[in-house]
Amino acid sequence: MSLRKERCLVNYTKAFFIKLVMTVAVLWIVLGLFFGVSFGDILIISALLTVIAFVGDIFILPLTGNIGAAVGDFILAFLGVWVLGSFLFNNNEAVLSAAFLSALFIAAGELYFHRYLRDHVFEDVDRPNNYNRVNNLQTEFSEDFDTDLDKEKET
Repeated sequence: MSLRKERCLVNYTKAFFIKLVMTVAVLWIVLGLFFGVSFGDILIISALLTVIAFVGDIFILPLTGNIGAAVGDFILAFLGVWVLGSFLFNNNEAVLSAAFLSALFIAAGELYFHRYLRDHVFEDVDRPNNYNRVNNLQTEFSEDFDTDLDKEKET
């Protein structure tokens, strides 16, 4: 394997574990301290959310940008904690508020994580050659395609 591919693999692996630690920390604070969820359930939810959200970040972040990807992460975290929490948590009455608070704090952390991905993991995401600049466009006018003007000139 070439040195560049190894460095790329190391960067993606490091980013994945940063996201996993961030997700576990947020869910441990929100779910563990405020809602009394066991650490095992927090690890299960964190692992599933991290895998799905990381794959989503790899494909969605370069297309939609930081805010769009953070909104997607909020929706994913909310639905993930809500659905998995309804199966795993003992207190089913507080699942909706636990899911909302968890998703809110995860989305806030994702704003910074996406910035890390753009700066340290992705290559050429924000380079000028990846998009067309609006100020480089030109418009030309011509009479060649106007058949009425051609007929008037002939007469």
